[in-house]
Amino acid sequence: MEDCIFCQIAAGKIPSAKVYEDEEVYAFLDLGQVTKGHTLVIPKEHARNMFDLPEETAAALFKRIPKIANALKETLPLEGMNILNNNEEVASQSVFHCHIHLIPRYSKEDGFGLIWHSNEDDFNNEEAQKLAAEINQRLV
Repeated sequence: MEDCIFCQIAAGKIPSAKVYEDEEVYAFLDLGQVTKGHTLVIPKEHARNMFDLPEETAAALFKRIPKIANALKETLPLEGMNILNNNEEVASQSVFHCHIHLIPRYSKEDGFGLIWHSNEDDFNNEEAQKLAAEINQRLV
């Protein structure tokens, strides 16, 4: 897609700090560097996000994640890693080409954090079973 910045990066039309490349996947350091080593992993095939990603492309993309994550772990003195994917603007997707964030974690004070709110008091077992069955029907 010509107007997609990540497609242009993968095609070599825009420079990047390339971490990894093969025929299907491209990985590069995020310009924002939430933490040192923050890497984006993208499929070379354009897809807006996970909702539009063909299964074969997803398999190729996720197959490379452990390899790249372990290279980061061997290179940097990290203590952990967040692996994130945002889909659509409401979920903080800002570039609409599917991508996975690998965010090395060095401590709880390294500048990145997630806030999880539990809604378990508003969600009972009966509702959970009903919702699970509805989702499962769409997977058949």
